[in-house]
Amino acid sequence: MKHIGIIPARFASTRFPGKPLAHIHGKSMVQRVYEQCQKSKLDKIIVATDDERIFQHVKEFGGEVVMTATSHKSGTDRIAEAVKSMQLHHNDIIVNVQGDEPFINPKDINKLCHCLSSTNQQIATLIKKIKDNEILFNSNIPKVVLGTNQQALYFSREAIPHLRAIAKEKWHKQNDYFQHIGLYAFRKYVLEDIAGLKPSVLEQKEGLEQLRWLENGYSIYTTEIDSECIAVDCPEDLKRIEDRFFS
Repeated sequence: MKHIGIIPARFASTRFPGKPLAHIHGKSMVQRVYEQCQKSKLDKIIVATDDERIFQHVKEFGGEVVMTATSHKSGTDRIAEAVKSMQLHHNDIIVNVQGDEPFINPKDINKLCHCLSSTNQQIATLIKKIKDNEILFNSNIPKVVLGTNQQALYFSREAIPHLRAIAKEKWHKQNDYFQHIGLYAFRKYVLEDIAGLKPSVLEQKEGLEQLRWLENGYSIYTTEIDSECIAVDCPEDLKRIEDRFFS
């Protein structure tokens, strides 16, 4: 069984155009993500892009890269196209590595791969326990509610579940809440299946792609991490990262 890491890298971002090429202490964002992946146990790492500038840059630093269509609406669709050109077993594991976390912990990638390869699950993703209200009530940070076997029951931008008759500032002390970390692992055949699904009602309401999979009957297994997760959403985040890692 192979474990293939694919980093979707799109140039045209509304909030941060050219984000994969943004420099962080002398290296581009996409290069830093790629190099973190190289420290993991992934068998192969590929950048999937729709932009010639990103394509050439990855080639320059010695990475493997494939060109994909510009029409993709999600990173999942982009990696599904990249996988089509590869000769893989239907049960091989494809990891969608977010291209905006330049210091992703390689151990978390390994943990996600093990989570899927050691079970019969279809899709796996990472979660992290929420410890403060700033994250719990931030609608830009997706949350997930779990079943008894660590399977995801629902994802939302709101804090779920709602704790009736308890003051909101006390919720995180009265219940375990989990932040969703957007790193996914798919079995190859599952990735091929979900890439053909149409956008769903709940997905469109919440703006969360993974709800499409749940609505269509796919199971998503979760595994918990405690690493610090620092994503770059806008140019201002670069300063925060420089201060955190290089000051």
